[in-house]
Amino acid sequence: MSEGRSVDHKIEGIEVDLVYILRKIVAIRKQLYKATAVGLVFGIIVGLSIPKQYTVAVTLSPEMGSDKGSSGITSLAASFLGGGAGMGNSTDALNASLSSDIVSSTPFLLELLKMRIIDSGETQTLSNYLMTESSPWWSYIAGLPSLAVSGVKSLFIDKKEYSNEKLQNGVIRLTKKEKAQIDILKKSIRATIDKKTAITNVSVTLQNPRVAAVVADSVVRSLQEYIIGYRTSKAKEDCAYLEKLFEERKQEYYTAQKEYAEYVDSHDNLILQSVRAEQERLQNEMSLTYQVYSQVANQLQVARAKVQEEKPVFAVVEPAVVPLNPSGVSKKIYVLAFILLSVGIVIFWKFFGGDLLTKFRDIRA
Repeated sequence: MSEGRSVDHKIEGIEVDLVYILRKIVAIRKQLYKATAVGLVFGIIVGLSIPKQYTVAVTLSPEMGSDKGSSGITSLAASFLGGGAGMGNSTDALNASLSSDIVSSTPFLLELLKMRIIDSGETQTLSNYLMTESSPWWSYIAGLPSLAVSGVKSLFIDKKEYSNEKLQNGVIRLTKKEKAQIDILKKSIRATIDKKTAITNVSVTLQNPRVAAVVADSVVRSLQEYIIGYRTSKAKEDCAYLEKLFEERKQEYYTAQKEYAEYVDSHDNLILQSVRAEQERLQNEMSLTYQVYSQVANQLQVARAKVQEEKPVFAVVEPAVVPLNPSGVSKKIYVLAFILLSVGIVIFWKFFGGDLLTKFRDIRA
């Protein structure tokens, strides 16, 4: 019986607390109405101040580097040309997980800034387009101190603009405009990869939906060209070296063949031992140069096959599509968040503000 009475007392206490809270909220309903109105106004101002953003996502399924030393076109060529003609296995230093690092690298974004886009019938570079995108009004206010400091510095320091020229050891010098635009692109362009499926997702967020789609398509194309160029660069170097070596060995063989033929023709009727010895020497030299020439020719065929094999295949699962609806947080969410924030602040102050203020005064006293 005593346990039942204690439970009843607890329930009654909770009911009394809830009634007290509701009565206090009703007592401050006018302040809550004002807080709701203030939150509504601020929410609308903030929601309208933030420009609309449109996101375009492209999905790729790339066939990235794998161990191809004993399969594919290379092994097929080696099987026809002889087992010793293979180029050997090589470890691929570039894999799909580096896509995000590639699209955010400075050289990649510098080239992207030069791309030409068509907006409202006018052709302009991406660099010029980025200058037309707007920002919330508070970003200009927050940037006033740094703008004032830079203005004061410019009075005492000679202003010198540099182009994005490459200096020694591959160092790149950027202007302030280029640095700012590259920072914008790093925030606007994202590349992620699913390590299990190797699916690469590239997304571009800009204020113009058509421009966002064009830039996303260009990013994907540039990424493909970059990876293909890297993957095939070593194979192309090997192929170019073997082509040069092939021409040299071919010329050596033709020279040895010509010397042997001319010697045989000029000493056809002679049966001297010295003539036979020289003829045998020239014949052996011609055979040796032919063997070397034949081996290099086989290696060249394998190298040409390897260049084609090293090219990764990209399947575009989802192409760039012009979005119809903006992305990001809806304006209704901003309005609702500011209303809840304003109402929450008023309720917190009415319930706990007086006590906190009293304690603060006691501490100071």
